Amino acid sequence: MSEPFVFDPRCILCKDPFGAVSCGTMVSFHCRPLAKEGFTHCALILHHEFSGRTQTIELAPTEAAADRMHFSAAVLAPQEPELIWYHFSFWRDDGSGCVLDKTGYRSDEPSAPWQMTVYEESRTPAWFGQGVTYQIFPDRFCRLTDPHPEGLVGDRWIQEHWDDIPEWRPDPDGEIRNRNFFGGQLAGITSKLDELSRMGVTTLYLCPIFESASNHRYNTADYSKIDPMLGTEEDFRTLCREAERRGMHVILDGVFNHTGSQSLYFNADGFYPTLGAAQSKESPYYDWYSFHPWPDDYDAWWGIRTLPAVREESKTYVNYIIDDKDSIIRRWLRAGASGWRLDVADELPDWFIEKIRGTVEETKPDAVLIGEVWEDASNKIAYSQRRRYLLGSELHGVMNYPFRTALLAYLQGGNADDFREAMETLRENYPPAAFYSAMNFLGTHDTPRILTVLGADTVPQSKDERAMYRLTPAQRLKAAALVRLAALVLFTFPGSPMVYYGDEAGMEGFEDPFNRGGYPWGKEDQGLKTWFTNLGHLRRQRVSLQRGTISYLYTAGPLLVYARTWNGQRTVVAVNRAEAHVNVCIPWPADTALDLLSGRVYQAKDGVLPLYLPGRTGMLLE
Repeated sequence: MSEPFVFDPRCILCKDPFGAVSCGTMVSFHCRPLAKEGFTHCALILHHEFSGRTQTIELAPTEAAADRMHFSAAVLAPQEPELIWYHFSFWRDDGSGCVLDKTGYRSDEPSAPWQMTVYEESRTPAWFGQGVTYQIFPDRFCRLTDPHPEGLVGDRWIQEHWDDIPEWRPDPDGEIRNRNFFGGQLAGITSKLDELSRMGVTTLYLCPIFESASNHRYNTADYSKIDPMLGTEEDFRTLCREAERRGMHVILDGVFNHTGSQSLYFNADGFYPTLGAAQSKESPYYDWYSFHPWPDDYDAWWGIRTLPAVREESKTYVNYIIDDKDSIIRRWLRAGASGWRLDVADELPDWFIEKIRGTVEETKPDAVLIGEVWEDASNKIAYSQRRRYLLGSELHGVMNYPFRTALLAYLQGGNADDFREAMETLRENYPPAAFYSAMNFLGTHDTPRILTVLGADTVPQSKDERAMYRLTPAQRLKAAALVRLAALVLFTFPGSPMVYYGDEAGMEGFEDPFNRGGYPWGKEDQGLKTWFTNLGHLRRQRVSLQRGTISYLYTAGPLLVYARTWNGQRTVVAVNRAEAHVNVCIPWPADTALDLLSGRVYQAKDGVLPLYLPGRTGMLLE
């Protein structure tokens, strides 16, 4: 053996099994230092994050092979979920030695230990990760009629034209209240289900739909009521029924860390006839909030006074949201929803998320629970607490912001090897079910539009300039080519590809609210839409793209090549993000290769497939 490494946890020769392991799994470790180093002893040091326990296990020396010593040990993973940090210690008979971590040999304490996630086996709904998700900002997707319901909370108004730029300027009081509505409706979403199904969509993720004073509805006013601007509860039930008829699921956005100040529960302006916490200490909701003192000073999400933070430890709040027989979680699952996405999961205690998971599975066993986490969710620290999101009792999966970050860096001139490294780190750290249940995306309601990100040369400094900004024809041409490549990776990567409404139609826009315009019905970029539709069809047709393992065949500079394999079906993705063409040869077990995107057939010879990829193009090879 002549591999240059001493220990590589991603190599089966050094650690088996790969990556995260379930509780009670026997894990083998093998170290291979050069014989000339003279090490006669090796120990594995494991620090258990949650229990605080440290283990030291000496590895047994085995017969040396070629120029390397071999040290081996088998370690039983804990019976309880855990996050383990480990490194190695080497020493000689004279007592001299060093430690080994990710950075290599060190004479001092380890600075970058390896991570081993130990998780509890649990049921994860397969339908989510294998399918295609479509995120809808309900106010901006489709309006069938002019909505003019009466008695609405908040001083709302409807923009005159569907294609207006969303209002962003402060009101006369200097506040940005998001009271401008476009009038999208649940019935409008239902009317477009056939079109979404033709795109291969199997899951609809809806931004909040409950009564609220703002167009984004993240400041909930009444969890028990569909916002009248969107329609009625029967409209929601109809949407879920019609989606189910087409083999589609509906996921709701749950905002449980805070409510709106203009809500049934807080009722700062007295809109609701019952007493809110801001009006009386006798309110049934007073215990939901932290006042110091009441009523003018209270905890609020990131200090935003229109978003008073709730006390998750309040028993009445937990009962209302989770535990009661007709709790909010149960009520909307019974009405037809197939799962929840938890807004700002970092702000929710682990025990609270665990209770939601239990109620979700008790109410609808095949429902899914996804969390909004912007970093690696396996080792996330929030508010000085290491989180347990993916250890088996909380989230099924998370929004995969690291995927978006790494993919954009690659497409904007980065090295494909950096993308591979970032994704392999997630694959190593996440339990397999969580890795395959990740919600992958190019953009969301919280990020600039992907077309603008990949097309704009600079970001204008003033918000007024950003509001009016549109790509030039040349910028748009370049951006569209890169978006096609981004979508190719998105639809072929493990996890559920999520399309933010309108990205497939070529919508532009910088940050909120410019990324939240009305869907351009009748004015879509048909080239992009066809591309996304074709990728959606291929995803649904090929099991390897839904469930297959991933292996990287070539990652260097502008060229990214990987394979997805399942039960003998192999699909290879090749992407060249550079302007110039590239040539590459990859191993190929057959005589020919078919590009499922163009229909072209390529010839292999002696187990090698030579490929010529023009600038900013990709292939999907069978």
